[in-house]
Amino acid sequence: MSAIPPLRYVKMNGLGNEIVVLDLRSEGRPLDAGEVRAVAANPKTAFDQMMVLNAPRTAGTDAFVTIFNTDGSESSACGNGTRCIAWLETERTGRDKLRFETRAGILDVAVESPAAITVDMGEPRFGWADIPLSEPFHDTRAIELQIGPIDDPVLHSPSVANVGNPHVVFWVKKPVADYDLGRFGPLIENHPLFPERVNVTIAHVTSRTSMDIRTWERGAGLTRACGTAACASAVSAMRKSLVDRTVTVNLPGGPLVIEWAPDNHIFMTGPAAFEHEGTLEPQSPSMETEGPALSPRAV
Repeated sequence: MSAIPPLRYVKMNGLGNEIVVLDLRSEGRPLDAGEVRAVAANPKTAFDQMMVLNAPRTAGTDAFVTIFNTDGSESSACGNGTRCIAWLETERTGRDKLRFETRAGILDVAVESPAAITVDMGEPRFGWADIPLSEPFHDTRAIELQIGPIDDPVLHSPSVANVGNPHVVFWVKKPVADYDLGRFGPLIENHPLFPERVNVTIAHVTSRTSMDIRTWERGAGLTRACGTAACASAVSAMRKSLVDRTVTVNLPGGPLVIEWAPDNHIFMTGPAAFEHEGTLEPQSPSMETEGPALSPRAV
């Protein structure tokens, strides 16, 4: 594995979803999976997702963003990470309207403040082949999948959706913390029904305008927040008529406001927080030294 040349990184988080940002728009080099895993292995640069800004591929966009999980695999979308890179770009350019391209498409972002960043997450997909699933289901609001004994399953009849990434959402009536997601999350993530693996969420609807979730992210594990899971859970609850078209989704790291607009686009609003910045040393991708802090205006 080749060593990473000296690169500046920024460590941020979106509601506790740990994000490392690398701006390679002037570097013109990709990262390989081994380099990504090495950065994730260092406690100073540990992350849930790494957001790598590359030179734009489409006119009018600010960057093409490659998103990595801790295991070196790629993700198509990351709502919390998108808010983080949007705030950095606003700090750098002074612009509050931004556009980023990912594997999932082009995302428009409006930055009001570090506490209120809105991402247009695009249109959700609900067809079984779009999730994707390995076998057809006519109604993806509730598919046949259960955890536990056949006559008394712990979890059953989840919804599935694709919001840039595949998601499965199990509906529960008890607090989400009562369920051992760390135990069955990896089993469901790698279930044969999900050929591209899946993000696993437990959801508890508490009112027409509020719900609680907890998520196991494919390639990353338990997380304090997952923006695409919040979106997938919200629109799945809306499809089941459990909540209104705007809902506050409470994650272990804090709340996100999710709106499913009449034009079928999902709008996610939440904060971004700066932690520190530093340098990835060329001797080893897992080595880093702290550098001067950015202006501490993030919440």
